[in-house]
Amino acid sequence: MSTATNTEQPTAASTQAATAGTATTTADAPNSVLRVAPASPAAAAAYFGASLAFHADVSDVASALAAGGDPGFVVLDSRSTESWDQGHVPGAIHLPTALIPGQAEQLLDKAVPVVTYCWGPGCNGATRAALALAQLGFQVKEMLGGFEYWAREGFAFETWEGGERRTPDPLTAPLDAEDCGC
Repeated sequence: MSTATNTEQPTAASTQAATAGTATTTADAPNSVLRVAPASPAAAAAYFGASLAFHADVSDVASALAAGGDPGFVVLDSRSTESWDQGHVPGAIHLPTALIPGQAEQLLDKAVPVVTYCWGPGCNGATRAALALAQLGFQVKEMLGGFEYWAREGFAFETWEGGERRTPDPLTAPLDAEDCGC
């Protein structure tokens, strides 16, 4: 569980500038992994720092919410009502992406960061929601893995019928530990 301590948010342009010119291709590389050389440590630090400024994982979000009190952010489910009814993060605000421009400022406080999620890694709905919120002036992060990984890691969720929790998938969460240790 990592937390970025840098309060400056790198931009896509600054990250691109930090990594520009670092990719060198060589035909005589020992394998396809090294065919393009790794970025310099400084470029890698800029890139990964930027990634943490824009993303949170489900385990970190769940841990912050479970700690009790105000986690310092709100969780926003950007999916349809039918999807919301199937299951959602407890305490999340439901605001489908298409409704963000007209309703976000009535439902959310711009002083409080927003963590968006959608279905899962194969869906970019949370990214579209995060973009719409950022364009309105909100601080925003995207929850990697979305609702799929929330459920797969065994965190409790709510449905239209009540609360549920699934057995953690051993490919996504440790079975005998509170967290993955990362």
